[in-house]
Amino acid sequence: MKIVNPEKVHVEYRNRITPISPILSRRYTLTHSDTTGDLFLTLGEDYALDKIPSNRDEVLGEWIYDGSYSYYAKVHVDDPVSPENNQKRNQIFIKELPLALQTIRYGDNSFFRSHSFLDLVPIRIYFESVDPSLNRIEYWGNFSNYRS
Repeated sequence: MKIVNPEKVHVEYRNRITPISPILSRRYTLTHSDTTGDLFLTLGEDYALDKIPSNRDEVLGEWIYDGSYSYYAKVHVDDPVSPENNQKRNQIFIKELPLALQTIRYGDNSFFRSHSFLDLVPIRIYFESVDPSLNRIEYWGNFSNYRS
């Protein structure tokens, strides 16, 4: 697994989201630069739609409570320009998700220190696709697996 480089992680808080609160309504938008390798984590009450690139390779996540907490994230598998690349994009997401989850855990470390129980809740990733073989939800462990 790749290890997150702290010098490449840039975190921005929006709206009423602070480094330690709230849990619910805390939405994560993770994007990156293919050129520099920088990772951009934006935390807000809404997803940072202004940060989402046209190639749709972001990770969007949030905390869900339905009797217990879980972390739910979504990736857009379908290539907006070349649908024949959907399988390849799916493989890239699978390969890069550990780094993405590690970046979210690192970038929001004050939050995790304040709410340590959230390190142990399940992470579910929705791979969104029009192709039924790629459209699925997978369990990806918990954030304690992605501490750097």
